[in-house]
Amino acid sequence: MTQLPTYDDVVAAATRLAGHAHKTPVLTSRTVDEEFGAQVFFKCENYQRMGAFKFRGAFNALSRFSPEQRRAGVVAFSSGNHAQAIALSARLLGMPATIVMPQDAPAAKIAATRGYGGRVVLYDRYTEDREQIGRTLAEQHGLTLIPPYDHPDVLCGQGTAVKELFEEVGPLDALFVPLGGGGLLSGSALSTRALSPDCRLYGVEPEAGNDGQRSLRSGGIVHIDTPKTIADGAQTQHLGQITFAIIRRDVTDILTATDAELVDCMGFFASRMKTFVEPTGCLPLAAARQRKAELRGQRVGILVSGGNVDLARFASLVGG
Repeated sequence: MTQLPTYDDVVAAATRLAGHAHKTPVLTSRTVDEEFGAQVFFKCENYQRMGAFKFRGAFNALSRFSPEQRRAGVVAFSSGNHAQAIALSARLLGMPATIVMPQDAPAAKIAATRGYGGRVVLYDRYTEDREQIGRTLAEQHGLTLIPPYDHPDVLCGQGTAVKELFEEVGPLDALFVPLGGGGLLSGSALSTRALSPDCRLYGVEPEAGNDGQRSLRSGGIVHIDTPKTIADGAQTQHLGQITFAIIRRDVTDILTATDAELVDCMGFFASRMKTFVEPTGCLPLAAARQRKAELRGQRVGILVSGGNVDLARFASLVGG
């Protein structure tokens, strides 16, 4: 394997993102602090450009393109947030973008991707291979393929969110981060080990798609069928080679949460914290709630990854 990225690469990504990515707020909740008997800090990437942390990795990766790559353009595959992030970043940097998206992706995510100027190619996530579609388009049209997580520039961009969190609130005892393909978790790991080395770092994935948990415990990447879960941002089938290598080295454990727990957290965020969080972004709070007893008296970080969910979908889940 090529050399793994380091925290220095996260610092370089932060420099590229300065003036382009939002420095998102860190929120607290007296209700949560009382529930946990702890200090809990929410890093709210649902307030990031295009509504999710994915903008960080996408812009970092595209900003490193050569003039030739920029002229030809970028191709990406994504369930939604990476799609929007690549489309927006490409528009800001003046290059064309082609995005391979599942036909059952949230309508708001498809519409937003097109709205940012991306050309959307739809596929069936249960019968077709998005990675192969992306590679074929890249070869046919001379595009540069930027995957959603298994890419050093992508994961280092994602790691800037946790860098900001530690710089704002100081060291933590525990940090909970959503896990799909591992870009956010591996980037977060680089920042955590540099800025709060004793912090316990937990990845959280849907119970229906616990490939990361199985991979960490078996010592090798486990491949699964596309999981059926409301956490569409974590419907990945496997971790990446680069992301797994960092996760295996730096992450304390990988936990899971049920769809019912995610719905409870969506309702809590909306009603008590007045913030709109998509199901995937609720994974960390759901897992932290399971471990409240061991978190008592500690400083806890929760990375809220995004807020891109259809209003009608939100209402049907939370109001149902």
